[in-house]
Amino acid sequence: MMNSSHPFKQTLSRAFCLSAALICLSASNSAWALFSDDEARKAILDLRKSLATTQLELQGQIEKLKADNAELRGKIENLEKQGEDISTSQKTYYEDLDNRIGNFEPRTVTIEGVTGVVQPGEKKAYDDALKAFQAGNLKKADEGFSAFANKYPKSPYLPLVLYWSGNSKYANKDYASAINQLQNLIKKYPTHPRIASAMVTLGNCQLESGNKTAAKKTFSEIIAKYPDTDAAKDAQQLLTANK
Repeated sequence: MMNSSHPFKQTLSRAFCLSAALICLSASNSAWALFSDDEARKAILDLRKSLATTQLELQGQIEKLKADNAELRGKIENLEKQGEDISTSQKTYYEDLDNRIGNFEPRTVTIEGVTGVVQPGEKKAYDDALKAFQAGNLKKADEGFSAFANKYPKSPYLPLVLYWSGNSKYANKDYASAINQLQNLIKKYPTHPRIASAMVTLGNCQLESGNKTAAKKTFSEIIAKYPDTDAAKDAQQLLTANK
């Protein structure tokens, strides 16, 4: 870019000089005295021709400068894209590395507000049970959650395991076991973010098992403790439907 600026300045300067010469030649009465009519016309034509040539050169250099700028912008954008790609690649690499390390070494993590040490293979066991539940394989899910709770009783995943285990037992119509599991969750982790939802499932279990009084009490407690939540809305509808 710097190499092309010098010729550009020269051309621009030449253009100004030629323009000034043409103006002076056209405007000065004394200049006409130095030339015959033919010579004067020829001089003017030569100047105009030279000026036109200079203007073409100037326009060409302007277009070249534009092209150079466009090329430079393209290189900058390409470098920025390369930087983003490298950043994304590094992030993926470290996430993958972190996951790999987690498969071999214990790690301290926080899961929905519960902090604890996760052992190698622990997350996979939880994920496998949850996938079975999401796929509708309730028996496999319940077995997976039960096995997890027995093997990792201090896991930060345990509140979620009790929550999903209670839901899988409810879906299997094992209401007594579901009630026991959900009450255990509520007792151990009273401030966990899943408690309101767990209480809705608990109330439904109580209804389905024929204990309407206990269910109404549970629904009323949800409305009182967790107002303006989806769980409270569900509890209100169930309470109204079972008056």
